[in-house]
Amino acid sequence: MTVYFIGAGPGAPDLITVRGLRLLESSPVCLYAGSLVPRELLDSCPPGARLVDTANLDLNEIVTELHDAHRAGRDVARLHSGDPSVFSAMAEQMRRLDTLNVPYEIVPGVPAFAAAAASLGRELTVPGVAQTVILTRTAARATPMPEGEDLPSLSTSRSTMVIHLAVQRIDAVVADLIPSYGPDCPTAVVARASRPDELILRGPLSTIPTLVKEAGVRRTAVIIVGKALAAAGFPGSHLYSTTRPRP
Repeated sequence: MTVYFIGAGPGAPDLITVRGLRLLESSPVCLYAGSLVPRELLDSCPPGARLVDTANLDLNEIVTELHDAHRAGRDVARLHSGDPSVFSAMAEQMRRLDTLNVPYEIVPGVPAFAAAAASLGRELTVPGVAQTVILTRTAARATPMPEGEDLPSLSTSRSTMVIHLAVQRIDAVVADLIPSYGPDCPTAVVARASRPDELILRGPLSTIPTLVKEAGVRRTAVIIVGKALAAAGFPGSHLYSTTRPRP
């Protein structure tokens, strides 16, 4: 018996990986976050599978479900939205499973920031413009951020920044970023990336709060800030350069 932590992707049901789908189709137990994982994916579960929505469960209740499945010899598909390596709370579940000697594997998925970049039609690492991407969040209504990982500190690099779980605090986010990025820095908010009701908002950093409020975006969105979003006259990469030595 194995618990499979599966990245369900950003929302579109066909953005789960082939490996993830095959495991979902063969696991007699599936735990999923009902507010984030598309219901269409559950149609791929085996007939009669135990389906558990974890949206209102605490960690103890989730681990109990996983442990019970282990004792019954049943594989579990533990679906996490996006990719489970980022903001999934997977680590605390694995820590508990280690204590209980319950085996598990991790199956990566398409992260929300990648789906958002695809919808924007942009590369986040543009030669000569931006070669670093910061994935972060804010501390409101969540565990505190480690020292040095607050937005003002992170923004000093002026790298491409992707901010999760923060659109409801858009005024404070923009106020933290403007001193380093400037009010005219290209910015986008992508809500429900890859889903039929996807919404894209673009504009200078200083205008994004107004756009977010007018659109009524409150959750399931990422904020992306950086010059890469509007880069045009940049140099070609060394990888495809005609001057790069060939083997």
